[in-house]
Amino acid sequence: MSKEIYVDGEGMILGRLASRVAKLLLQGNRVYVVNVEKVVVSGKRSSLIYYYKRTILNVRSHLSHRWRPKRPRSPVRLFKAAVWGMLPKNNKGVRALKALRAYVGVPEELKGKEFVKFEEASGERLSRKPVQLAVIAKELGWRGGEA
Repeated sequence: MSKEIYVDGEGMILGRLASRVAKLLLQGNRVYVVNVEKVVVSGKRSSLIYYYKRTILNVRSHLSHRWRPKRPRSPVRLFKAAVWGMLPKNNKGVRALKALRAYVGVPEELKGKEFVKFEEASGERLSRKPVQLAVIAKELGWRGGEA
């Protein structure tokens, strides 16, 4: 039996939130995550931006230069890539990822819904100031519009 779960990502740690969402998806739930641009990543800002640029943008193709794989640059695609990394790489994982909806901000159709926040994913207990996913996305070339 599929259940719809609405999650507010504001101030949540990316990896912990992604693992909780992946587990919910594998249980057969449909998950809606809002405020993905406000999800935080722990670490030093310059190191994080360097890591994301090196691992996402500097991947080259040995094939034709006319075709290149799409690189996630928006917060929504960065979040979905993190969730995909925690799902099995088979039909069950693909099916689970299709049940995930992530949004920048809160869309009109989800206003008035009750949102869940996971206590263990809260970024308030981090010792240093975390970096929001929107900051990383802008450094990767995201123009700030909808994903």
